Amino acid sequence: MDFIIFGIIAYLLGSIPTAVWMGKMRYNLDIREHGSKNAGATNTFRILGRKAGTIVLIVDVLKGVIAAILPFLLNSYTWSNDHLIHLKIVAGILVVLGHIFPIFASFKGGKGVATSLGVILGIHPPAALICIVLFLIVFIVFNYVSLGAIVASIAFPLLVHFAFGNSNVPLMVFSIVLSTAVIILHHQNIKRLFAGNENKMNLFKK
Repeated sequence: MDFIIFGIIAYLLGSIPTAVWMGKMRYNLDIREHGSKNAGATNTFRILGRKAGTIVLIVDVLKGVIAAILPFLLNSYTWSNDHLIHLKIVAGILVVLGHIFPIFASFKGGKGVATSLGVILGIHPPAALICIVLFLIVFIVFNYVSLGAIVASIAFPLLVHFAFGNSNVPLMVFSIVLSTAVIILHHQNIKRLFAGNENKMNLFKK
């Protein structure tokens, strides 16, 4: 029952379409009809500006964090308990699926990168923090959000397994699946990167 309950909560939490609601309520537009047509933080930054993009980014990350740590907060398990880790993994998968296929926005959401970041922050904070640093380095140097996300997603399973010596098989599988999903969802970005026409974003430019 724990897996069902936390799974449903996580999916509904992920289904909160932050970018869509922000665009419609504050700017009277559907973010999915502009720019990259993606209902995520990056497209929100490009179309609605830094303030709206920052709000969407924070909320989308928090969705992942809350979904991942809720089983820990509402149960008496220790942080490293295998059953708890498995609960967090299931919740993490479903919150990301909720973000990508939100029931509250006709199942048309974002790519799940920010929410995935929140999930790994809730499941494995040390590896997540290193991934954030890697993302920022790549983003600042090359000005490609997609490239930063791809590099960070590849690094996550490597860090979990090799740097932190994880022995939990479901966690290892989850980290690989999550990394693969992020890469697959960025397949168009990868094509544009190789073609040299991927959209850039300057972090420090107003």
